[in-house]
Amino acid sequence: MDSILRDKSYTFAISIVKLAQFLQKEQKEFVISNQILKSGTSTVALIREAEFAQSQADYINKFYISLKEVNETDYRLNLLKDIGYINGNNFTSMKKIIKN
Repeated sequence: MDSILRDKSYTFAISIVKLAQFLQKEQKEFVISNQILKSGTSTVALIREAEFAQSQADYINKFYISLKEVNETDYRLNLLKDIGYINGNNFTSMKKIIKN
């Protein structure tokens, strides 16, 4: 089944994994990188789980939790930019994925 949301969230998860790898390898930053890896990749997992929800309420709940994970990831992206671990270009490209 094709899904724009599923595809975009998967692309976002790939970007998050690459960002975490960069942070760990180049910046030697492990705490925030692990946190953003968890929240950024759980978004697509929750969207995939929603596809097989047991009820409409379960479906809606999965999407709300996914939205909370995106918000948490957005916070960490802002934090990483503000403390200088990612530059403006990386930050902007990640934010575009979130907003679209």
